[in-house]
Amino acid sequence: MTRTASSSGLVVVDKPGGLTSHGVVSRMRRLAGTRRVGHAGTLDPMATGVLIIGVEKATRLLGHLALTEKEYAATIRLGQTTVTDDAEGDVTASAPPAAVAAVTREAVDAGIASLTGPIQQVPSKVSAIKVNGVRSYTRVREGEDFELPARPVTVSSFTVQDVRPADGALDLDVTVVCSSGTYIRALARDLGAGLGVGGHLTALRRTRVGPYDLAGARTLEQLDGDFGVLPIEDAAAAAFPRWDVDAEQAELLGHGVRIRTPELAPVPHAVFGPDGRLLALIEPTAGQARIVAGFPS
Repeated sequence: MTRTASSSGLVVVDKPGGLTSHGVVSRMRRLAGTRRVGHAGTLDPMATGVLIIGVEKATRLLGHLALTEKEYAATIRLGQTTVTDDAEGDVTASAPPAAVAAVTREAVDAGIASLTGPIQQVPSKVSAIKVNGVRSYTRVREGEDFELPARPVTVSSFTVQDVRPADGALDLDVTVVCSSGTYIRALARDLGAGLGVGGHLTALRRTRVGPYDLAGARTLEQLDGDFGVLPIEDAAAAAFPRWDVDAEQAELLGHGVRIRTPELAPVPHAVFGPDGRLLALIEPTAGQARIVAGFPS
């Protein structure tokens, strides 16, 4: 079923490799018939997998969806370091094959354990992080020497699925579950550095963003043939705890009034009116509902 430009909702895209996240947004604007389209959490051009696209009013959900837990399948190559910490950058150092061969599974597991849990991670310099208003990757291209500060992230799970030799290097297939803001290529870099042989990312596929996974994702070719959105009510109910209010509370929320809440967890909640319509995204604060995004009819 083809949706009209007025439809608000999410599209779970299985992004192909070689295309930027902005490129996917451009395709979605054409298919949706509106420029009011955005994405929740950038994927590098090399990466594939789940990219959440918001259409019309659902773009107001994206900033909150971008903060949810993410899951990845990746391949880390031990024995080579690159300027970008992934396969798209030039190799800057290669460890002797004998040094790579001497890396034991016990050492790999210990290195992964040190990168699991709450950690301080230095992002890749070739990233979109801004330093004094300038993108980090721009500073790298201009030959500037600088350091990015470490920042807290949480790696909930970091698991090796397979280990195999690769032309004097060692490839690890891994799965990672992590918080927003975690760089998987930085994990590859830091694992290799800790093992003394260097490392970089050769493949990355995002398999889940919050409750949205590959099972519900569609390729660009599939969307070209049959474009449709997950309605905004369904999208919000899947991603956030639900709070249903009565008609009086709904009217007050519609006027921006901070109504009292029951005992709710201190996380964003999707608020629905008695007719089932999504009214707002709120954060419980001192027993009151602070509106972080409204969805007027």
